[in-house]
Amino acid sequence: MAHDQAAVREVLEAARAEGRTALTAPEGRKICQAYGISTPGEGVATSADEAVSLAEEIGLPVVLKIVSPDILHKTEAGGVLVGLADLDAVRAGYDRIVASARSYDPEASIDGVQVQAMVGAGHEVIIGAVTDQTFGKVVAFGLGGVLVEVLKDVTFRLAPLSGDDALGMLDDIRAADVLRGVRGAEAADRGALANMIERVGALVGDFPEIAEVDLNPVFATSDGATAADVRILLDADPAIAPARLSREEILTGMNRIFKPRAVAVIGASGETGKIGNSVMRNLINGGYRGHIYPINPKASEILGLPAYPSIADVPGEVDVAVFAIPAKFVPAALEDAGRKGVAGAIMIPSGFAETGNVEGQQEVVEIARKHGVRVLGPNIYGYYYTPENLCATFCTPYDVKGGVALTSQSGGIGMAILGFSRTTGMGVSAIVGVGNKADVDEDDLLTFFEQDDNTNCVAMHLEDLKDGRGFVEAAQRMVAKKPVIVLKAGRTAMGARAAGSHTGALAGDDKVYDDILRQAGVVRAPGLNDMLEYARALPLMPAPKGENVVIITGAGGSGVLLSDACVDNGLTLMEIPPDLDEAFRAYIPPFGAAGNPVDITGGEPPSTYENTIRLGLADPRVHALVIGYWHTIVTPPMVFAELVARVVAEERAKGNDKPVVASLAGDTEVEQACDHLFANGVIAYPYTTERPVAVLGAKYRWARAAGLLRG
Repeated sequence: MAHDQAAVREVLEAARAEGRTALTAPEGRKICQAYGISTPGEGVATSADEAVSLAEEIGLPVVLKIVSPDILHKTEAGGVLVGLADLDAVRAGYDRIVASARSYDPEASIDGVQVQAMVGAGHEVIIGAVTDQTFGKVVAFGLGGVLVEVLKDVTFRLAPLSGDDALGMLDDIRAADVLRGVRGAEAADRGALANMIERVGALVGDFPEIAEVDLNPVFATSDGATAADVRILLDADPAIAPARLSREEILTGMNRIFKPRAVAVIGASGETGKIGNSVMRNLINGGYRGHIYPINPKASEILGLPAYPSIADVPGEVDVAVFAIPAKFVPAALEDAGRKGVAGAIMIPSGFAETGNVEGQQEVVEIARKHGVRVLGPNIYGYYYTPENLCATFCTPYDVKGGVALTSQSGGIGMAILGFSRTTGMGVSAIVGVGNKADVDEDDLLTFFEQDDNTNCVAMHLEDLKDGRGFVEAAQRMVAKKPVIVLKAGRTAMGARAAGSHTGALAGDDKVYDDILRQAGVVRAPGLNDMLEYARALPLMPAPKGENVVIITGAGGSGVLLSDACVDNGLTLMEIPPDLDEAFRAYIPPFGAAGNPVDITGGEPPSTYENTIRLGLADPRVHALVIGYWHTIVTPPMVFAELVARVVAEERAKGNDKPVVASLAGDTEVEQACDHLFANGVIAYPYTTERPVAVLGAKYRWARAAGLLRG
């Protein structure tokens, strides 16, 4: 895709020389031409006679637009006239537009009037780009025209982007079917639209000083796409991309932090109730096998271990220093830790940026960088890494080992993670607080967990991202191997962004987060309990190999709700082929219902559940099963749970390994039945049809992102 970067640079430098941050429409058209973005035929007139001549040359009807670097919103200034069909109208229109512009802003510099071929056929869409404070350059696509900010049917991707990502944007808006042509309407040229999206992404990727691009409307027909209006804003001081460590540098530090040979506790205490005492007790009682060095200038021994006045006095090497001292003492102690060669500083103390002490936090970061120390925190509860029996925290210990790593930006959320893990018996590899994220953030942790054989799933609570692009790159690497689940707090808050353009006004923070997290392949959880349940369940479920989902239910009402839940979660209910339909009918009563859902009715014995479930598992055309159970004395809950666990295990042994989720309705006995099913790798929940299907939907979202589904 060839671009004339020199032509763009010439336009941008001319604007910069004049101190302008907004390009005129003709300048915008030059940039579009340089990047192969189609615009209507046009010219700039400086008199009514020139306007008439241009209209004759271009062909009627035409549009007239004021050209002024000082008038950004042309319509508000009365600076746009549309559909001028004869030359007299063009002559009069020129004078009218100039008069309106001068009335709107008497001080405005007016370069002339743009005479543009009238484009009005096809679908109106918007294509643009904004500079997001988290993700940098972001491309937008959606419905255009006058209703764009009312309907807000728009989607975002990181720029630059691939042709496949651009095509995906066309399908990602609610009005996607409109562009395909409905009720006899003409379909839009998808290739032309995707090409224009890709070119806008390339433009802003090549020129960081372009703050916003707004092509609205773009008219899309069956044989092309044309940007009828172009608006480009510049950034006088473009943001510099954050510096990033290499993957190897990150892993060097993270491996020493998560697998330390020695841990020092700065501020260790023998007094119960002190944070330094709690950290020491957790390290000792948790079974950590490395060296533990308490640091306290007023003690010679703490909890049976020799204490040292400073980390500098420790005789051996130290990988991790846990700070349990007030914020004002941190800088000096960190200097000592840095000179000692510590890899990680675990900053439990509060009193930094979260309380307004930004300078103090920056001082800590600068000291750490000088010595090559990675800082976790400050303002955190610490961290757990169960493979090393490492409990470096002042909170309650946790030692149930498993494959789920969880991180949180909030201490309270961290403790909710801990309680949920304990109640459900969910084994974890790590629980990590990131707090203020002065240094170590989610990118670093994903880089470690990606290659950590003890971790097979990561769930993250976050309030913001320091480096959105760094996160996306790390997440995409990990998603190819393991699920990444994210709970993004603040999804209802709109960014305080000036509505300088349609594209800018549409770029609410959460919408950008939502689309780009999806672009990264991340599974986004709507709430805290959802995140925890996804983390608990996804590692237990085999990945589906295709999209065909079959519901088998003992209750018609549950079947309807389960069907609704499948649709809500983007799952495809299989169209049962005739031979499989006949096979199901052989096992269900005449008053039951085959099809999908397969309704075996409530009064059936265990054998009916067993036969239909086994059939669904054995048929390779079925890729996932959703089971709806209704409590009866004929098939009690534990009988149902034991037979499902047995049948699933037997079929998995034969290679029929597919996800199975179950919804159990009944008396309280169904709770024990769900526990038994979970313990045997079948995801089951009592009293809900929505939760098991939501978990299955989350597994499917990851499997699609990881490219695991056939077709």
